[in-house]
Amino acid sequence: MSANPQIREPILLREDRDGIATLTLNRPEQFNALSGAMLDELQSAFDALARDSSVRVVVIAARGRGFCAGHDLKEIGALGTQDRIEALFQKCGRMMVSVVSLPQPVIAKVHATATAAGCQLVAQCDLAVAADSAKFAVSGVNFGLFCSTPSVALARNVGRKNAMEMLLTGEFIDAPTAKAYGLVNRVVPATELDAEVDRLATLVASKPQGAVAAGKRLFYRQLEMGLEGAYKLAGEVISCNAASDEGREGIAAFAEKRKPVWNKK
Repeated sequence: MSANPQIREPILLREDRDGIATLTLNRPEQFNALSGAMLDELQSAFDALARDSSVRVVVIAARGRGFCAGHDLKEIGALGTQDRIEALFQKCGRMMVSVVSLPQPVIAKVHATATAAGCQLVAQCDLAVAADSAKFAVSGVNFGLFCSTPSVALARNVGRKNAMEMLLTGEFIDAPTAKAYGLVNRVVPATELDAEVDRLATLVASKPQGAVAAGKRLFYRQLEMGLEGAYKLAGEVISCNAASDEGREGIAAFAEKRKPVWNKK
């Protein structure tokens, strides 16, 4: 037996800097496909981040030639039975819900192709920045698998007609089209992607943490409500915000024509 057995890198990397946690998908040879193991790692990371008040923004990045190729079709084929396959997709659904449930805003940093559940992950993030060379598709229909689970995120973040065209044709769209559809917020040259994501993450991280967390929670909850209920809930949240230490400091700073000072946890 070799004295120096090969050590495999983790399939998910985490780096923390200045209140920004970057999770990097690290299965480059498999185009960062969302295997069961990758889903477990992401879920564990999100569960830990939800309890970590030192983190103000989360960035999801990836290594290699692709951002994320979606589910590992070889793994799905090997699972065989409907019950086992459904368990995998339910696991993925829980992970996607965790992105929304996190108190921190989540930014997708898309350097390359994102397909199927990889495109779903981009859509599910609160914000997304893409390199101008990135491409997007929900291509399951080309392989006999309508992208049902990606359709949940797409339908909530992209116009219905655009979402249906992507789902029914399986064709790729380029980064500028993704921005026009509302799938991503910003498109920049690949050489500027790191800097642009850093700028956006730093800007969001500079905002009052309590207000951001409450606002994110309210944003997604009101989308599923009727108009009257949404306004009632929004009024409760903003009044609570205004009466908090952060709200009082912000209002005082406005009145005194100075920059507010937010408490760092």
